[in-house]
Amino acid sequence: MVDLFLDRVLIENNWDQDELNTEREIIGILENRILLLFFASAECEKCQEFLPVLNDFFKRLKDPAYIEYPKLFALVFISLDQSEKQQERVLKELHKRVLFLAFDDPYGKELQAMFKVRDVPTVVVLRPDGSVLSPNAVQDICRYGCDCFRDWQESAEVIERTFMLNEQFENLNMRTATDPVKRLKYKTEDDKRKKRWWNLWGKGKDAYEVEEEKDGAFDRKRKEGDKGPWRKR
Repeated sequence: MVDLFLDRVLIENNWDQDELNTEREIIGILENRILLLFFASAECEKCQEFLPVLNDFFKRLKDPAYIEYPKLFALVFISLDQSEKQQERVLKELHKRVLFLAFDDPYGKELQAMFKVRDVPTVVVLRPDGSVLSPNAVQDICRYGCDCFRDWQESAEVIERTFMLNEQFENLNMRTATDPVKRLKYKTEDDKRKKRWWNLWGKGKDAYEVEEEKDGAFDRKRKEGDKGPWRKR
């Protein structure tokens, strides 16, 4: 799928209309993602009706204001309008993180022919390898909303790595990466003493008696501390 737009220029739908034209930029934004190609025209009534639905779909899956971890997909708008002014009308309705082809870029017509787009609106869904997952997902988006993305993700086998721990951790069942630190921090004094007793096992009677004397002194200090002035409020 990345190859589909290499050596091409994609523009971000923000105020500055930043251009993505290097291989590194294209790979960074499209690699390992499901790609949606949105073919539409400002003069099409159905497109105007579908725009708010698609915009809401995109925001709920991609916008950090709606979701903590944006999903792995990208949306590229391909205008089939007769003028750049008409294209701008559609772009004003779309989210600012949507990408689009410049109006005078002939590659839009090539993509239209490549994916056999005859009607608008059309949303072609592509796997990361460039194969077609859905020739037109307009009805699915209208009917199922964000739920249809889960089906695409499973079918395309796109792996979410956001929540995966560093591979150096052998125990992948740990709840958080800081779990070992927490267990060390909240380890009780009795736990530490048990570890000392285990290490002293087999070292002989003398070592045992020395350790017992230390623990006895610690217990006496702890009991005396419980009666100390710091307990008064």
